[in-house]
Amino acid sequence: MKNEITVEKAISRGHLIVNVPVFITIAGVPALGFYLSNLNLIPKWGIAVSFFLGFSLAWLIWSFTITKWRIWAFSNVRNVHELKKKAIQEKLIWKDGSKFEKTEIKTSKDKKHLKEIAKKFKEKDIYKEDKSLPTNTEIKLSKSKNAIELIVSILILIGGLYMIFEQTKKGYIIGTIFIIIAIYSFIKDLRKYFNNTVQLKINNNGIETFENLFYSWTSITNEEVIQTGYGKTLESFLIFYHYDDLKEVPIKELNTTDRELENIIRTYRIRHDKSN
Repeated sequence: MKNEITVEKAISRGHLIVNVPVFITIAGVPALGFYLSNLNLIPKWGIAVSFFLGFSLAWLIWSFTITKWRIWAFSNVRNVHELKKKAIQEKLIWKDGSKFEKTEIKTSKDKKHLKEIAKKFKEKDIYKEDKSLPTNTEIKLSKSKNAIELIVSILILIGGLYMIFEQTKKGYIIGTIFIIIAIYSFIKDLRKYFNNTVQLKINNNGIETFENLFYSWTSITNEEVIQTGYGKTLESFLIFYHYDDLKEVPIKELNTTDRELENIIRTYRIRHDKSN
């Protein structure tokens, strides 16, 4: 029996063999252009050309390597639907129909492999129950994340005080703004730090949110954890349909990770379905 690769391992390898060479090329070719220009081996306008070459070469590398990764990953991972969703969220591949997806370079042999792989999408993903989870899971605000925010607020406050101590008009204005922002943020983050209210309660019966709204598994469909945005704007949500109404629960500040929450909701869904 062929050993199957986990979604996490497939995504990690994708970053290694696809994104790392792309980032190195984008940064490396312009850096080489600057270096050669400083040695007077190429003219100054060669630097601009190096940026164009770096981007073009990086895109070419991506176009080849992403196809090879697709074939390897989707051939060796059982839950192809989850893998596809994760790969899009991790910026490894583009959504179906995207104009950028059409730039992927595929040989006739690659197309044949991908056609065979497409058959796997006719089957649903299979998940196992995590027997280590208790009968009821309560999720609260993350103390560690709040602590980091408190430290940032304190640093902003120190920066504001330093500017005021400079005793310049500009220092007073900017320093005062910094202090006001720091005090506001500190009070807000301190309240969150000492907030022990359960934000999510999940068990065999369903999901209860911090507004004390309960949704039974029988009334919920398509529950999943998704990510939106990129970099500093990245946000994570638990989403599900309550009948025809889409519900979104932000989870960025909770004491759980996306992967942990996915495991939690899948396990309790499995337990509920088994008992009914």
